[in-house]
Amino acid sequence: MQGSFFALIAFAIFATHDVVIKHLGATYSPFQIIFFATLMSFPLVTFMLIKDTAQANLRPVHPGWTIIRTTCAVINGMCAFYAFSVLPLAQTYAILFASPLLITLLSIPMLGEKVGWRRGLAVLVGLIGVIVVLRPGSAPLSSGHFAAMGSAVFGAMASIIVRKVGREERSVVLLLYPLAANFLLMAVLMIPVYEPMPLLDMGGIGLISVMGFIAGIFLIGAYKRSEAALVAPMQYSQIIWATIFGYFIFGESVDVATVIGAGIIIASGIYIVARESHRGPDSQTPVLRTRSRAYPTSFRISPFLRNKNTPN
Repeated sequence: MQGSFFALIAFAIFATHDVVIKHLGATYSPFQIIFFATLMSFPLVTFMLIKDTAQANLRPVHPGWTIIRTTCAVINGMCAFYAFSVLPLAQTYAILFASPLLITLLSIPMLGEKVGWRRGLAVLVGLIGVIVVLRPGSAPLSSGHFAAMGSAVFGAMASIIVRKVGREERSVVLLLYPLAANFLLMAVLMIPVYEPMPLLDMGGIGLISVMGFIAGIFLIGAYKRSEAALVAPMQYSQIIWATIFGYFIFGESVDVATVIGAGIIIASGIYIVARESHRGPDSQTPVLRTRSRAYPTSFRISPFLRNKNTPN
């Protein structure tokens, strides 16, 4: 159970990381937060890239897919940071937890994988859970809700593309292109909304980068110590932290619809993981083989799990 314990620590750090994003998001635009978080992540990521000793260039093998994935990763980050800034934490997580369901669906047309009726039904049930959280008609949907849904969709797309081309593309290419795109694009987008940042808030940006890095290290340790089927469900522990942090730090309460909807989504996600774990080491496991949170401050951990036969 060491892997599960490491995963719980990793996702507790990620949840704290998101609290800082929410705190800063009340004052600064997502563009500005992402720009400085990306800037401060470069030195940390460089240490991870030192292990790449391949004699090759940074030109992608699949430029088209690399461009699409980079675009998805950038949009995912913007949507996630904005959603955390304006929505209650627990509600944001409940919607983001739909990403494994979307990965399962997208694996059919994009990877040619076969999804049986049981997993198909689990996806349908999970999407019903998303509707319960959003409860359309009873309350107006805000831009934050659409941003959270956008993050789930584009995050799933980015993950699926990594599964599609990850065996052939160098990890440094898959890592640096989104980082560079975030840095350049956010530098332009933040100009009209820039707000001077005092030293304390700049320290908060640095904390986001450091926590994303440390959480990634713990997640690597988790996958090296336990099977993915034990580690992956630990991500849902973030909803517990979101409830605690939301109540004590931001004065948020969790309504019944969010609790019920999140329960449905989590149950369907865990069922999908359980079904995939019974299939053995074949290709029909798109959720189990998705390892990293695709946010601007996190990195792909798969290259450090090669000895576990986890290529993507």
